[in-house]
Amino acid sequence: MKLTTHSRTLRRAARSLFGWTALRPNQLAAMRAVMKRRDALVVLPTGAGKSAIYQIPASLIPGPTVVISPLLALQQDQIAALNERQRPELRAVRISSDESPAQQAEAIAEIRAGRAEFLFITPEQLANPDRMAEVRSLRPGLVAIDEAHCISAWGHDFRPDYLALGHLVEGIGRPSVVALTATASPPVRDDIVTRLRLRDPEVVVSGLDRPNLFLEVAHCPTEDYRWRRLIALLRDDQRPGISYVPTRRAAEELAARLTDAGFPAQYYHGGMPAGARAELHEAFLADRVPIMVATSAFGMGIDKPNIAWVVHMALPDSPDSYFQEIGRAGRDGEPARVLLLWQAEDVGLQRFFTGGLPDATELRDLAALLRRKPTSKKELRELTGLGPRKLGQYLALLEQVGAAEPRGRQRIGAPRYSPTPVDAAAAALAEAERQQSVTRSRTDMMRAFAETTACRGQTLLAYFGEQMTQVCGHCDNCHAGTSTPDNGAVGPFPVHSQVRHPEWGPGLVLSYDDDRMTVLFDEVGYKTLSVSVVSEQGLLTLD
Repeated sequence: MKLTTHSRTLRRAARSLFGWTALRPNQLAAMRAVMKRRDALVVLPTGAGKSAIYQIPASLIPGPTVVISPLLALQQDQIAALNERQRPELRAVRISSDESPAQQAEAIAEIRAGRAEFLFITPEQLANPDRMAEVRSLRPGLVAIDEAHCISAWGHDFRPDYLALGHLVEGIGRPSVVALTATASPPVRDDIVTRLRLRDPEVVVSGLDRPNLFLEVAHCPTEDYRWRRLIALLRDDQRPGISYVPTRRAAEELAARLTDAGFPAQYYHGGMPAGARAELHEAFLADRVPIMVATSAFGMGIDKPNIAWVVHMALPDSPDSYFQEIGRAGRDGEPARVLLLWQAEDVGLQRFFTGGLPDATELRDLAALLRRKPTSKKELRELTGLGPRKLGQYLALLEQVGAAEPRGRQRIGAPRYSPTPVDAAAAALAEAERQQSVTRSRTDMMRAFAETTACRGQTLLAYFGEQMTQVCGHCDNCHAGTSTPDNGAVGPFPVHSQVRHPEWGPGLVLSYDDDRMTVLFDEVGYKTLSVSVVSEQGLLTLD
C-alpha cells in the first residue's frame, strides 16, 4: 500500500465512521505511521483530535486496540463518545477497579467475539500476570497510551505506575504503540521514547500555537495588586474559568475570599477525599461551579469546552505545567484569556517544592533488596518504610542507572549485571542531581517567559522545540508592539542544531531573543547564553 492509498483509506474511514470531512496534515502523518505498524509519538494540543489518531486506524487494522489511560473519568468520556456512534468497529469496553469480575469477564468476551474493538485498561490491571496473559491472547494490533508524559519523571504529572508500561507492552505481544500527549518538551519526549521502548518512532509535534488564547502576564508588586487584577478579569468575563494557586491552603483561602466578594467559587486540591474531588469535577463540567480555585491536582480529564479564562496566581514550576494548564481554556474555539500574575518570591516557593535529593543510604538499601530477589512494590514498602510516591521515584532512578527492572508477577528485581548497591546509589544520586538541575532550569525558563518583552507565543513554543517564524499576534507583547519576528537565522548556530559546550556537554539550540540564545543541555537543562560571548569565546561547537 502506498502512502497516498493509506491517506485515502483513512479519509474515507474518518468520513464514514465519524462524519469528519477533513483530517489535519499532522493527524494524517501520525495515522499513516500507525497503518504501517510503526511506533509513533504524537504531541498535539488539546482539542486537536489526538484520539482520532488511534481510533481511525484501529477500525482498519486487524486485531483489537488496547488503550491505556491514567484516569477512569477520562476513559469513561472516551468510551461514551465511541459507543454513542453505535458501530461495532468502534465499540469500547473497559477493565478497571470500577468493574465487577463478571463485567471484566464480559469485556474480554466481547473483544474476543469481535463485538468490541477497544479495550480501555489501567496500568495496574495490566500488571496482573493473569490479566496480561488474557489480553495477550486477544492478539491486539495496536496499543494507544494516552497522557504519555506521565511516564517521564521529568514530566509534571509523573505517575510511577506508568514506569512499567514498556515491560507490559512487551508482555502482551509487543504490538505497535502510539503514545499521545498534549505537552512534551524535548527531554520529556526523549524519556517517553526510552521508557516505552518505542522502535524508531514517527514523532509528530505540531500545532501547539492556540490563536484563540490571549496570553497575558503581569508582575504584581503587592498581593493586593494581584487580587485586584483577578477581580478585574472576573468583572469583565462572567463565563466559567480556573484559577491555579501553588498550595492547598491558598486554594481554600482564595475560594472563600472570592465567594465573600460575590464571585461564587469552589476549591480543589489533592488533599481532599477522592469522592469529594469526583463530585467537584462533575459539578464543574456541568456548569454548576463557575469558578474553580485549584492546585495543579485539578487538570487531566477536564474536557470542558467553555472554559473562558485561566489565571495563574503565582509562577508555575515550568512552561510544561503552564502550557498544560492554559490548554484547558478555549476548547470551543471561542476567544479565551490566559493571565499569569506573578512575583519574584514565587521562584523561591518553586525552589522549595523541588525538594531535596534522595537519601543515599535508602537508595543503597533498596538496591540491595532488589539484588537479593525480585520483590513486589507492596513488600518493598513494608521492608523499607518508604511511601508509594518516594518508592516509585527511587525505583525510577535505579532503573535509569541499570539497578532495577520489572519482572513477571508484578515484581521488580535487579538485572543480571547490575552495579553493586553502593555504586547504584551513587549513580542514582548523580542522576537525581542532574534531574534537579533540569527542574530548576525549567523554573528559570518560566521566569524568563514572564519577564520577556518578546512574543510570548514564540517564546513558549521555542521551549517545546517548535519554531514560529512570525509573531503570534495574540499576546500582550504583540499588542504592545514589543514583539519582533524570530526567523531562526540570527546567531551563529541554526535553531534546532546540536551543539556542545566544554563543561555542560551536548545541547540543542532552541531559540534566539536579541543577543540571547536558549540551549537545552542534556546534563544541566535549559541555559540562556549571550550570543556575543558564545561567538567571541567559542563556547559552543556544532556536535
